[in-house]
Amino acid sequence: MGVERFAELMAAGPDAFPLDEACLLIAAEANPSLDVEEGLRRLDEIAHACAAPLLATLLEHLYVDLGFAGNLIDYYDPRNSLLDHVLDRRLGIPITLAVIALETGRRIGVPMSGIGMPGHFLLRDKVDPNVFVDPFSGRLLGKIDCLRLHQRLTGGTPWTDDFLLPVPKQIIVIRVLSNLKEVAKRTSDLRMLQWVMRLRATIPGIGEAERAEFASMMSPLN
Repeated sequence: MGVERFAELMAAGPDAFPLDEACLLIAAEANPSLDVEEGLRRLDEIAHACAAPLLATLLEHLYVDLGFAGNLIDYYDPRNSLLDHVLDRRLGIPITLAVIALETGRRIGVPMSGIGMPGHFLLRDKVDPNVFVDPFSGRLLGKIDCLRLHQRLTGGTPWTDDFLLPVPKQIIVIRVLSNLKEVAKRTSDLRMLQWVMRLRATIPGIGEAERAEFASMMSPLN
């Protein structure tokens, strides 16, 4: 049922599905015993405990009170891309920590957008679009801070302000799966690669290419 429900969400449109549920369905492929509804309730509880519907308060709640943080020790641990593990360990990578901030913010009325800056996923305040958040650290950023972060992480590759445009939720999901795909390839985890590619193949626009790539990857094992 998990893949079917995931495909249903992806077919709804690039921004017309619950991001938290989609990310928990990804995690449920890694752990079939995962209760997706329980994961949603955990996010409800995090939101309920936030003291005020303000961006600064939300960030203090997540990164100070609850101790969410970027995993500096093992960035490529696959658990960093699985929302249930990020909730358990309070460790993640920018995009999964961004999902928690986005979905907590949505629940309490602190609207943000996901920003797919190459090399480092960010958040942008919808109330004041000049305010950004680094979800890896919970730090507030200005536009110049984003540019400097990009230059530091990419070695000074050319910058365009388009890097700071909001991306739809479907792009966030694709990026989570891309991270898991690279981890599976890096570690030769064929079981993970199979379910990741199976989920990616349900996403409109990338399905055919994913099926062809998956067939090519699996052909030596046939």
